[in-house]
Amino acid sequence: MENFNRLNDLYFKKLLGDKNRKNLTLSFLNAILNKDEREYFTDITFLDKDNEPLTLDGKLSKLDIRADLNDGTQVDIEVQVCPFKFMAERSLYYWSKMYSEQLEKSAEYKKLKKAIAINLLAFDYLEDEQDWHNIYNLLNVKSHNKLTDHIEIHFLELPKFTLKDMRKIRTSEAWLAYFSGRYTKKELEEIAMTTPAIKEAVEFENTFLQDKIERRAYEQREKAIRDYYSYMSAYKEEGLEQGLKQGLQQGLQQGLQQGKLEEKFRTATNLLKMGFDIETISKAVELSREKIQELSEKK
Repeated sequence: MENFNRLNDLYFKKLLGDKNRKNLTLSFLNAILNKDEREYFTDITFLDKDNEPLTLDGKLSKLDIRADLNDGTQVDIEVQVCPFKFMAERSLYYWSKMYSEQLEKSAEYKKLKKAIAINLLAFDYLEDEQDWHNIYNLLNVKSHNKLTDHIEIHFLELPKFTLKDMRKIRTSEAWLAYFSGRYTKKELEEIAMTTPAIKEAVEFENTFLQDKIERRAYEQREKAIRDYYSYMSAYKEEGLEQGLKQGLQQGLQQGLQQGKLEEKFRTATNLLKMGFDIETISKAVELSREKIQELSEKK
């Protein structure tokens, strides 16, 4: 299928959020989190929680991957295709929910485990960063010493990713190359030769696309996302147009009011020159006696 969107969150969750393919999820996580053989995560338990409806009727809900790893580490993987300027706040919010929900099992703080949020973005988000992979912790602003290793937020920005050497590809790079959609079928086959997990991912993709039900769900998801952002764009344009009209109307009214006020000042000034008293002028032009007094002093 041409232009297949591997960042379609429905497909993404089918690929990396299914217990039948947890070896792929572990491959992705161990690669992104840079785990060596001594630290490898060896097992994962998925927690099926879809948290955030994007429409009032709930048809377009946020799909992410929430899981517990074998050492108790909590992880949330989210895909974001369209630019969203509050991505940091959004990620921190869901990280905090993931971290605090651990206390439902036990109220002892010492039993809290590390929580990791991974954001796979199809757009440039961190303007001051050049690398495609950036990790944020909680640090002392002076010494840069880490307060705790319980918080870890990753941003993977696909537009910044470039595969430099196909022969020396790391597993993390192989996964980014796969999700980027910028590499040909032949190039993906070369990557798959060095990275078995990518070979399995490509095979699953082919099976997914041949399944009429799965493909239909994928296409509906793509349409829902397109419609949502199309509606948002239309509402924004309509809002700007209404704002412009209101601004012009308000400006015109203010201009008329200002014009009337200046006319009153001119009339009051002329009456002062003609010798009328302040009380009479105030009633005639509907200005306060204090304002007439100021005009009298300037005359």
